[in-house]
Amino acid sequence: MEKGKGLARRWAVDFAESSALSSSSSSGIPDPLGYNISLHDLDDSTVARQKKDAEAAWKSQKAWEVAQAPFKNLMMMGFMMWMAGSTVHLFSIGITFSALWQPISALQGVGKVFEPYKDSRVDTITPKLLFIALNLAGLGLGVWKLNTLGLLPTHPSDWVSSLAPAPEVEYSGGGLLIN
Repeated sequence: MEKGKGLARRWAVDFAESSALSSSSSSGIPDPLGYNISLHDLDDSTVARQKKDAEAAWKSQKAWEVAQAPFKNLMMMGFMMWMAGSTVHLFSIGITFSALWQPISALQGVGKVFEPYKDSRVDTITPKLLFIALNLAGLGLGVWKLNTLGLLPTHPSDWVSSLAPAPEVEYSGGGLLIN
């Protein structure tokens, strides 16, 4: 406003003097609380780089979650095998073959499992190694259960019928003892 013409309004703003896009330092008006002009001054490459870094961190976190998922399956399968007992019947054989099949199928698809998390900034080798190790532990648990059921050929007589069977290691009897 020009001075000397009429009454000068106390709260009048002359938009010709300062543009709306100028910062607080050029207009003399302080920024409102919570407003940070430096956030608006960031160029597009910085914002894009921050988004890519955040996406890479998210992918890395998800890759580790996927790598640790077989541990939960390992615990569940171990509990189910324990509940099935050590006698050979349909349920225990089904649980055992399920415990063998799941790690084998997971090991065949390691590349597909970690493909969504592939990025130049994300290390997927270590999560893949953990995933493979946990699935091999699950496979070992299934083989151990096969052995406890007596379904693994561990003696030469299991392969050749003309050989004598392995000697019994344990005997059990009734509950009555007569002297």
